[in-house]
Amino acid sequence: MTHRSLSKASGSVAMMALAFAAGCASVPAPTEQMALSRAAVSEAQSAGAPEFAPVEFRSAQAQLEEARTAFQGENYVAARRLAERAEVDAKLAETKARSAKANRAVAELRQGIEALREEIERKSN
Repeated sequence: MTHRSLSKASGSVAMMALAFAAGCASVPAPTEQMALSRAAVSEAQSAGAPEFAPVEFRSAQAQLEEARTAFQGENYVAARRLAERAEVDAKLAETKARSAKANRAVAELRQGIEALREEIERKSN
């Protein structure tokens, strides 16, 4: 390689490195995603997820905490990814909790109906 082509290649590599660094630095802070994730975890908790979907709920909490750490360290790419995962897990936990509560209510209604049937049968005999 000649001195000129070596200098040209070095310049290209330096420009690519600068472009990459600028691209990383320009990632916006995921403040909105963090807020959405916190809200989703809060909703899941209100829906009973700690009781009815503990694995998913704990996962959402852990990922949200990791997202907070990444956010504080200004690793916004990781913070966004973790916050998105936390939101998904929280929504899954909320859905499972609501489903479990609905199933419990259905079972209680069935028991009540069965008790009424038995009462009616007993009185008619």
